Amino acid sequence: MERMLATPADAEIILKLYQLRTEPLMREARAFMTGEFWPNTPEEFFAVAQNPADPHNAFFRQVVTYWEMAAAMVLHGAVSAELFVDCNAEGFFLLAKFSPILEPIREKMPTFLNKTSELVNRFTAASARYEGVLKNVEARRQRLQPGQEWQVR
Repeated sequence: MERMLATPADAEIILKLYQLRTEPLMREARAFMTGEFWPNTPEEFFAVAQNPADPHNAFFRQVVTYWEMAAAMVLHGAVSAELFVDCNAEGFFLLAKFSPILEPIREKMPTFLNKTSELVNRFTAASARYEGVLKNVEARRQRLQPGQEWQVR
């Protein structure tokens, strides 16, 4: 497959995606999803993901749907895959973070991070980025101190 150069329109989309990520509520949601929420079991995951009464459920939904929307833009050709992968890692981080429990998650939520997974499967650059992120996530998980793991509230 011939590598296509990104266009100015691609760059505008990437910049808009970045701008959306910097809104205060989105920053708070992203901080929760990337820093605080480290479920070790499907039960811990679903206690937030499928519980509208949990105060973090909205953060979960906001971040996951944001990254799935962004991945869908790439998959449908609205933005260059290479530019997107070069400029974004967080969607891949989420996929890597939940990878140890992804199968049981998808038993209840079959479309969970499907677009991000499709990016990894379709584009060599996305696959390489994911593999690098996966190694970092695994190292971070090992560094978590006892008591720092996610606790169901």
